[in-house]
Amino acid sequence: MRSTTRRPLDNSIVPILEIAADLVGGTVAPDAYQRIVAGIRRVIPCDSIVMLRLQGDSLVPVASEGLVPEAASQRFVIAEHPRLAQILRVRRPVRIDDELLPDPFDGLIAADQPLGRVHACMGCTLVVNGELLGVLAVDALDPHAFDAIDDELVAAVAGLAAAAMRASDLIDQLGREAARADRVARDLVRDTTTRAGGELLGQSTSIAELRDEVSLAGRSDLAVLITGETGVGKEVVARAIHAASARSDRPLIYVNCAALPESIAESELFGHVRGAFTGATEHRAGKFEVADGGSLFLDENGELPLSIQPKLLRALQSGEIQRVGSDKLLRVDVRIIAATNRDLPVEVALGRFRADLFHRLSVYPIRVPALRDHRDDISLLAGFFLDEARMRLGLGRVRLTATAREALERCDWPGNVRELQHTILRAALRASGGRRRELVVIDVPHLGLPPAALPEVLPVVASAPDDLADAHHPRLLLTDAVEQLKRRWILLAVDEAHGNWAEAARMLGLDRGNLHRLAHRLGVAR
Repeated sequence: MRSTTRRPLDNSIVPILEIAADLVGGTVAPDAYQRIVAGIRRVIPCDSIVMLRLQGDSLVPVASEGLVPEAASQRFVIAEHPRLAQILRVRRPVRIDDELLPDPFDGLIAADQPLGRVHACMGCTLVVNGELLGVLAVDALDPHAFDAIDDELVAAVAGLAAAAMRASDLIDQLGREAARADRVARDLVRDTTTRAGGELLGQSTSIAELRDEVSLAGRSDLAVLITGETGVGKEVVARAIHAASARSDRPLIYVNCAALPESIAESELFGHVRGAFTGATEHRAGKFEVADGGSLFLDENGELPLSIQPKLLRALQSGEIQRVGSDKLLRVDVRIIAATNRDLPVEVALGRFRADLFHRLSVYPIRVPALRDHRDDISLLAGFFLDEARMRLGLGRVRLTATAREALERCDWPGNVRELQHTILRAALRASGGRRRELVVIDVPHLGLPPAALPEVLPVVASAPDDLADAHHPRLLLTDAVEQLKRRWILLAVDEAHGNWAEAARMLGLDRGNLHRLAHRLGVAR
């Protein structure tokens, strides 16, 4: 083994630049390796050249010139080829002139005679950042073919070949990871839709009309604004629209606008570059980029800060976004689905929401009915939530008594479907008593409903407030009497809780927010 320093060939610079250009612009092409070995052969005149990748205890050709075709499919076990082992032991160009060592390419050079031997052999390891990737091997039948070749030139072209191999490996790895991520995303979309209830449950006329609206909206890419009271199932409608669209196999990205602090809202939606602000230590894609090709669900969009609304409007109008701290525009293909329980025209009139953004979001408005407007579906929904309770709590069969079912159907459900769901889950837990895998029967006491919803409400009315029970009191419609009783029960509970509305809500079996909304609707002062 010997190493010498010689004057580089004058005509070597052009092929090296061409190899570098291939490395920069063409490493993903199938013939990139082949172009690189062809360029190296122009720099180093030889009878054969081969790039070999290290795989375990073997070297495998990835590209070659001058070898017979069958050489491309051979594996060269390092232990069986001392010349290759000698090249691998060092990190610099190696010339091997020991004729006692067999050459791995004897008989494989296309220009060789059947019984001819390789007379000149030179090689260099392919190393990037200390990682050994493989070997570049060059052979010639002329014993003096490489006498004028400088070791630094060999090291330079080997470095370019190593960089090409590393770049190609990284691109292949990224491709595999992207394909895997795509498969995972598709599976998650299907799984989330199934588990989270992508289907609109109900047999009432209003739900049938809602299904028709969803189906119609799904067939387009128009922006959809879903409105309705808290808890009616706006997110379920959004998932159903996405599932009915041509983007159903792409992600539906969720953004809770109410939970976005103004200071990070722009970054969360549009992303940022490293150094854009304190704490921005790396580039980060925003929700618009993540949703590219799919749908973006802006839940509670009525809560968006006014400062972010113009930038959102620009993104909707042009399909272009700009990361915080960057001057580069990025194009995205995103279908917008928005939802709010606010009355946006009122918000616009009050100056809290931009009129142009409202019109851009509400190209196709869909209103989800309150549960009290389709009471016929309560039993069906209750059955769905009973099954959910069984699975989530690890119970046996779960069922309602007739009186419990009647109580559910009587309730006004100011918290709508979500309140019904939580009521069923709580009731199942109470009724189970910690028992598993046994039949669980939910009765009225387990529901924790307000008194007005209970089947025994009429006797309560008869013995309740004097202004209702007085025989000389003007006759009231049943609905009016119930409304008055609700007001009285709320006031009594608040009085007993010494003005603590959270405690009053617990006493009445309501969520605090639902109690506030019910009190506001009934005109009970707070």
